[in-house]
Amino acid sequence: MSKGIYVATIEPRSGKSVVVLGLMRMLLGKTAKVGYFRPIIDDLEVGEMDNHINTVLSHFEININYKKTFAFTRSEVLNLYNQGKSGEVLDEIIRKYKYLEDRFDFVLVEGTDFSHENSSLELDINMLISKNLSLPVIIVTRGDSDDLKSIVDNVQLAYDTFKQEADVLSIMTNKVNQEHLVELKQMLKKRIDNDTDITVIPVIQSLSSPTVKEIVKALDGRVIFGKDLLNNLTENFSVGAMQLRNYLTHLKENALVITPGDRADIILGALQANISKNYPKISGIVLTGGLLPEEPILKLIDGLSSVVPIISVQGGTYHVTNSIGTIKPRIYAENTEKITTSIATFEKHVDTDKLAEKLITFQSEIFTPRMFQYNLLQRALKDKKHIVLPEGYDERVLRAAYRLINAHVVDITLIGEEDKVKERLDKLDIPLDLNEVNIVSPTKSPYFDDYVNTFYELRKHKNVNLEMARDAMSDVSYFGTMMIYKGHADGMVSGAVHTTQHTLRPALQFIKTKPGVNIVSSIFFMCLEDRISVFGDCAINPNPNAAELAEIAISSAKTANDFGIEPKVAMLSYSSGASGKGADVEKVREATETVKKQAPEIKIEGPIQYDAAVDLRIGKSKMPDSEVAGHASVLIFPDLNTGNNTYKAVQRETGALAIGPVLQGLNKPVNDLSRGCTVDDIYSTVIITAIQAQEL
Repeated sequence: MSKGIYVATIEPRSGKSVVVLGLMRMLLGKTAKVGYFRPIIDDLEVGEMDNHINTVLSHFEININYKKTFAFTRSEVLNLYNQGKSGEVLDEIIRKYKYLEDRFDFVLVEGTDFSHENSSLELDINMLISKNLSLPVIIVTRGDSDDLKSIVDNVQLAYDTFKQEADVLSIMTNKVNQEHLVELKQMLKKRIDNDTDITVIPVIQSLSSPTVKEIVKALDGRVIFGKDLLNNLTENFSVGAMQLRNYLTHLKENALVITPGDRADIILGALQANISKNYPKISGIVLTGGLLPEEPILKLIDGLSSVVPIISVQGGTYHVTNSIGTIKPRIYAENTEKITTSIATFEKHVDTDKLAEKLITFQSEIFTPRMFQYNLLQRALKDKKHIVLPEGYDERVLRAAYRLINAHVVDITLIGEEDKVKERLDKLDIPLDLNEVNIVSPTKSPYFDDYVNTFYELRKHKNVNLEMARDAMSDVSYFGTMMIYKGHADGMVSGAVHTTQHTLRPALQFIKTKPGVNIVSSIFFMCLEDRISVFGDCAINPNPNAAELAEIAISSAKTANDFGIEPKVAMLSYSSGASGKGADVEKVREATETVKKQAPEIKIEGPIQYDAAVDLRIGKSKMPDSEVAGHASVLIFPDLNTGNNTYKAVQRETGALAIGPVLQGLNKPVNDLSRGCTVDDIYSTVIITAIQAQEL
């Protein structure tokens, strides 16, 4: 079940607030604790609250600290994007959302309003947010046009745009003229021919009209009378500039009277008409020019038993009238009438039971790299581990160590001479606080002799003497691995400078493999645009036989599952199904059957080609009865040549982040880096190593 919903639009004044209020009422009827989150809000004056947030929190009495309900203001986002820091925007939004997700049964997320420039950027950001939060989307569009085809085209555009990045659960077209409701819904269902819910909501006049309070705020007016009636709706307005006898014929229900402040005849006549059975009610009076009626007139008004809001504004009548005409109505916390009307409108026109059922049963298959990395970080933080980095002079290692220490995610030991490490940090201008890391030189360590003797005892049956043991423990890889063996560290990450063999040899000599595991293998977490794939083995075993290939598949499926990825294993070959012949394909076929016997719970398909494994259309075409074809999350390559080249090709051609190689099968975690690794690679690999150490 999804724990959230994202409400989005692609245009301003779509009536999104009606949907948000209706959804919140629906959700509170289905579950006890519902949270509310706006990733990006408009810029505000100091001390001012976002109106959307204030309205929802106040009306539904939701207990959330206001600062937890949003991540950024609009200008903060634009500033970060201009600095090339768009990733930081998504990371912070994910963090804030996850905070609420952990504390509430369900979270309603409301996108931006498209009320400013940069609408194309705004659209991209909203799509990225919904995608990276793995939330289904409700799209709200405007239907206030008599050109039904253009409305349908606009809805189609919105649907097609969001469908590329997210799961669209429902489309709600708002502000539709009453006479077009049935026809428009039929046209939309015909155009968007799938199981996406289609709803049309009629225009509600009271929701499309500003209140006197909104007019006061927009014109910076001063309330003279009727402060308790500022929620009166203004459905139209007219200017009182003619003689009273002529002006009275222009009054309409809930009209706003606009007149110069010295026109006592219009003011008193409008007030008298408001209480007369023969004239419509007015919503208020706006006095222009900064003028007020004379004292006797004010006294007369003050003594009336019934009065409407009367406000005074600066500016001429013509300018004020034009300004009022541009005011866009809003729903705010104090206006309970509009909130009640919004909820009632939503409940009348939306099949809430059907929508709730869709939410309950919805399961997103989108798992983005940023969500994956966020989950890794949170898991590592729950049980802080100690990781040793033997290559203490390498710039990338030092920069990664700085990030890791700043995130408080692991304790770090750097192997090297302390003065040389400090010299490197100063030269590279890396502000790593040496008081926050442990720096050790093997031969100067108080544990050195103990490590030498331990290694000697472990390897003397291999003709290792004490002098050889001393030489071995002087090596950074051997020393770091012995730290893990002796329990002085929980895991090791190396390989930025050293070869895979140099990193792995000591681990194989005395860390050794887990019970029941015959070979150490590796996987890469391939962070593609919209999913995480596990590639194995792309770093360790050159040409595994069928039994070894089966073990690699089983180990890789377990690793995927341990890191929150449902394993659907594809045993890759140059043919799919029973069509191929030859030794290579037979090896894959035999390995697949071995996995089915040894681990029948694993969903596996093989032999299968790469395109059939990951592309749903091709998978359905080549292997229509397979539950893995087109959905594979774990891809097992038949040999190192194929795997290593493929992961590098995918990484370079798609820009995917490749985390690894992550080694599997050892008693304690030791992970290798490629010598072309980046700071991000080291950072992610250390976190994965820490999580592996938690499982021991």
